[in-house]
Amino acid sequence: MKIERPGISEEIVQMLFQNQFSGAEVEFGFVSIPAGERLPVEGTTSHEEHEYSFIIKGALSGESGGKTFDIKAGEASYIPAGEAHWCVNEGDSPVELVYALVKS
Repeated sequence: MKIERPGISEEIVQMLFQNQFSGAEVEFGFVSIPAGERLPVEGTTSHEEHEYSFIIKGALSGESGGKTFDIKAGEASYIPAGEAHWCVNEGDSPVELVYALVKS
């Protein structure tokens, strides 16, 4: 998915992660999470990639690795590969974020 936001270029994101993780596979994109939505709907999820996210708009609450978190616009998060996590948008408007999944 191509990121089409001012100041965020696909080339810059690829360069940042490939310099940090030599030979890494990087997938990135944009997500809008509607008000009241929980991901996943029940339980937790995990994946084999490291997950980096930057919140553009709104706020999320959740749990990652057994620890609760709150994150809002202008903040970033990191979830290590294999770590169980979930999040919820408890606000009145959609949360917008960009993410990078890095498989090293």
